[in-house]
Amino acid sequence: MSIMIVIGGSSSPKLSASLANELGATLAKTDIKRFPDGEGYVRVLDPLDGQDVVLVSNTYPDEKMIETLLLCDAIEEFEYKRFTLVIPYFGYSRQDKQFNPGEPISARAMVRALEVYPDMVLTVDIHADSTIEWFETCDAKNVSGHLEIANKLKEIGVDFIVSPDEGRIRTAEKVSKDVGVPCDYLVKDRIDGNIVRMEPKSIDVSGKRVAIVDDIISTGGTIIKASNELKKLGAASVIAACTHGLFANNALDRLGMCCDNVISSDTIENQTTVFSVAPAIAREIA
Repeated sequence: MSIMIVIGGSSSPKLSASLANELGATLAKTDIKRFPDGEGYVRVLDPLDGQDVVLVSNTYPDEKMIETLLLCDAIEEFEYKRFTLVIPYFGYSRQDKQFNPGEPISARAMVRALEVYPDMVLTVDIHADSTIEWFETCDAKNVSGHLEIANKLKEIGVDFIVSPDEGRIRTAEKVSKDVGVPCDYLVKDRIDGNIVRMEPKSIDVSGKRVAIVDDIISTGGTIIKASNELKKLGAASVIAACTHGLFANNALDRLGMCCDNVISSDTIENQTTVFSVAPAIAREIA
C-alpha cells in the first residue's frame, strides 16, 4: 500500500492526477455527484487509514466549496496519518478586506470554515498573501507557480515580461529572471470593479514578443488594456499568461481580439490550460 494517497475533487481532475504522479502516490477513487434536489454527495472509495492524505479541491465556484467541505469531512472518518488540503484556486481570495460597514471579510470566512479539518493547507498564487495569516488551527502556506509559468514561456519563446500593474511586479520579476529576459510594468488605475484605466508608460517593446504575466484573469479588462497599450508601443506579439484562468463574461473571446495567445495553468482546467502547477505543489509536500 502506498504511504501517500491523493484525492481529487471534481474541479481539478488533471491536476490531481499530475500531482499523484509527481509524488509517486496513489490516486484515490471517489464518487462525486448531485442528488435530484441539487445537494452534493461525495464518497471516498479507497481506504485512507495509516496514510498521508492529500486532497486537491477548489473553493470556486460556490458549489465546489461545499464539495471541498464534504470531502474534508469524509476524510475525517478515516485514521489517516496526516491530511494536507491543496486549494489550487482559493475562491473569495479577492474579498480580503471590508470596504463598507456590514460586509463580511469573505476570504476570512472561507478560512474559518476550512481550517478545522487539515493539518496543512497549501494554496497556489493566492491573490492576497494576508489570507494565509488567518489560518490559526492548522499550518498554511502559499505555493508560487512562477517557475512553471517561466518554463512554459521559455518553451514558447518571449523577449520581454510585463506586469499589468505595479502591484504584481514581484511575480513578473521572478518569471523574467527564470526566463532570462527584461521585465517592466504598466501603470494601472482601477476606476471600479469593471473599469480599468491603463496609463502609457515608456517600455521598449518594439518588435518584441511580450508576455503579460498575472495571477488571475477574470473579466480580462486589465489584460486587454495592457495588450492594446503594448501593441501601440510596437510589440510584435502579446501573450497573456496567468496561473488562474477564470475568464468571466466571455473574456476569452475579447482577449482573442487583442492577444496572440492566452495560457493558464491547471488550477482551473479550461481550454487555455497548457502547463501544470503540480511540480510546484509537490515540492512543498515531498
